[in-house]
Amino acid sequence: MDGGTFRDRVQAAKSTELDRLGSASLLAALTDADPTTRRVLEAAADSEHAAHTTFSRWAVDEDDERVRQAFEDVADREQEHRRRVLAALPASASGYEPHDGGPLHEYLRGREGAIHRVAAGMVGRGLVAERTHSRLVSFFVDAGDSRRADLFRELRAETEAGTERGLDLLTTLCETDGDWTDARAVAEYTIQVAYDDYVDALREADIDPAAVH
Repeated sequence: MDGGTFRDRVQAAKSTELDRLGSASLLAALTDADPTTRRVLEAAADSEHAAHTTFSRWAVDEDDERVRQAFEDVADREQEHRRRVLAALPASASGYEPHDGGPLHEYLRGREGAIHRVAAGMVGRGLVAERTHSRLVSFFVDAGDSRRADLFRELRAETEAGTERGLDLLTTLCETDGDWTDARAVAEYTIQVAYDDYVDALREADIDPAAVH
């Protein structure tokens, strides 16, 4: 197998979950059904902050030099994304401090080994983040806010590049069919964790997940 085939199979297996994570109802889930500009940007900053923390921790104990450098680069990228999102907040949110954690990053931080971490963090989370950024682009386009829409187009492109880098790493890390099977399992489960969190958030906001698409 190669990285491209791996991505295609993961996306095919989790197509429903990924489609729904990129739907308009995502913003309701992220903001307790209050998708204002401020709430949407705060949710985005929280996500970038949690990712920075996850990849920073992984970089500390990674023995493979190439993987360690990738984790450091992703951590730096997420830190920069957080800075750019915070800079885009309206003046009324001045001083907002992003929150860490959440089910997705709790799951990621429990992964051990380069294959599992790359597959879950760089590929599985990357595919989820690409959908999130696309939805945020649409939100700001609909609001007539080209500046913030362009910001999330840039973040999406940078995230997609990170996903491709993760796929390239898997091509070198996975030496057996069993390695690829393990990588696919954690990548798909990462998407499932994100989707389950999305469904739970809709229910907490008194929105029936079955009634939205």
